[in-house]
Amino acid sequence: MRRSWRTLIGRVRGLAGRTIVTLRLEWLRHRLSSSTHGTEVTLAGLRLRITDGANAYMQFKDEFIRRNYAFAGSVNAPYVIDGGANMGFFSLATLRDHPRATITAFEPDPRIAELLRQNLAANGAGHVAVVVAALGAVEGTARFSSDGQAGGVVASTGEATVPVVRLSRYLDRPVDFLKLNIEGAELDVLGELEAAGRIRQVRAMVVEHHGWHGGPQRLAPLLDVLTRNGFRYFVHDLDEQTNPVTKPPFHPPADGAPWFCLVYAWREGTP
Repeated sequence: MRRSWRTLIGRVRGLAGRTIVTLRLEWLRHRLSSSTHGTEVTLAGLRLRITDGANAYMQFKDEFIRRNYAFAGSVNAPYVIDGGANMGFFSLATLRDHPRATITAFEPDPRIAELLRQNLAANGAGHVAVVVAALGAVEGTARFSSDGQAGGVVASTGEATVPVVRLSRYLDRPVDFLKLNIEGAELDVLGELEAAGRIRQVRAMVVEHHGWHGGPQRLAPLLDVLTRNGFRYFVHDLDEQTNPVTKPPFHPPADGAPWFCLVYAWREGTP
């Protein structure tokens, strides 16, 4: 009987905790709802200039509350790659967990990269190296289409030209954690790392895979790259706010509706 009561109390506490988190998130969403580009906000003690309220909410939720990109490890001063840095939420969250981390952050959109630099400097993280470039399989330049917020893709119809760099150039030493959220170019970047013989320099990673209606099916080949190079992995499809299209009852997504999943991968023998 005592065990049953303990189990019930544990479940009630768990439900209460989840309810409190939900209420906090709803309050935060409301608070940020009218924020526009360049608005300065304070979140979890951080001073941040944001692209817009909706994306600031999503990124804060995913990276500070849900902890989608958090990692543990035994290295005191990890080397970390932030691929698709946007406003800097991941880099700042990482430095809270790992104050001695060395981070290289990639952001192709010059307008957002300026916010990124401001946010890093305002929160004592001016030492993070910012590379204003897209990651890709081949170096050069590419047309880039930006939505001015959280998204932007390399596309032939893009209105701006941005430099493209190969990630393998930055893997001259072991990378303790790699975060890739680069709007559909994840397979290209991992394939380039494999071709350059550098992918085994990465100890662990979280990759946000992007899919679009009518687009190529790239998740299977991405997982194949990881398998060939000795990674274990599991896949998570995020929460209902970030990724509602993958939740039951299942049905094919409408034209243009994107879907996402996180792939967490680690090499055997590493944290």
